[in-house]
Amino acid sequence: MHRHVLHNDDVHEAQVKDVSPGQTGLMNGWGVFSTMRVANGVLFAFERHWARMRRDAQRMRVPFPSEPEYLESRLLRLVEANNALDATLRVVVVRNLGGPWEGPGITRDFDVIAFTTGLNDWGDSVRLAVKPHARHAQNEFAGAKIMSWAHNLAWYEEAHERGFDEVVLLNERGEVCECTSANIFVAQDGRVLTPPLNAGCLPGVTRELLLDDIRVDGISVHEQTLRPQDLDEADGVFITSTTRDLLPVSFVEGLNVKEDSRTMGLLRDALVHYREEYVRNKASKPEPVYNR
Repeated sequence: MHRHVLHNDDVHEAQVKDVSPGQTGLMNGWGVFSTMRVANGVLFAFERHWARMRRDAQRMRVPFPSEPEYLESRLLRLVEANNALDATLRVVVVRNLGGPWEGPGITRDFDVIAFTTGLNDWGDSVRLAVKPHARHAQNEFAGAKIMSWAHNLAWYEEAHERGFDEVVLLNERGEVCECTSANIFVAQDGRVLTPPLNAGCLPGVTRELLLDDIRVDGISVHEQTLRPQDLDEADGVFITSTTRDLLPVSFVEGLNVKEDSRTMGLLRDALVHYREEYVRNKASKPEPVYNR
């Protein structure tokens, strides 16, 4: 973590203690979060991150800022304070009130907490373990990116102890869902497929961009129900996330996967180009003046 953090309207030293156990969201994981890529000082695809956080906050009954400018302006102040021009940013919106353990003297409905860190080196490929019954697709809150994240961290840690990099999570129907912090895709005969949201997966921002905005001649990207054998039969498998972009899968536990580096490479190059254009367009516009 970098030197400074954001807490509501203030950017200060990370070691300053200014949260309380009485904030019910901190004790119960009652909040929403997102991880963003900072590229040349720009919050890449901020609008999509904002929209997803707001949707998840509504589902989880978490009070949330009413305007995107409120959040974006404060996050950019943090980026500036940390000189984090090319970095990873994590922002959390925590519910403060409600439940039997609400603390005294708390007046804000929610707190915004954010910090930055360097870009992670994810290596050239990933090895995936398999975890059955890890997602319940029919759950009301399936696909919400919420602070209750310990199960993902436990599976991720277990995978590393077993010599894997990540885990492909299956739902209650035995369908491929996602990884603990990434979406999963297969390439087959010029088509690229990823599980639909009704499989229980999180609507990752990179996933959305590949489905909605990224275009490569000869390659089509679609949602389709996938089972483990579809990974085995595909020309290639890769995972996506805000911090990884696109990363090939070299091994899946119990399967024999192949690596179609061409299809994934073309999509990855298109994503990088899209991000560069996004950053240029943001930089060419006058910076709005927000209330600070």
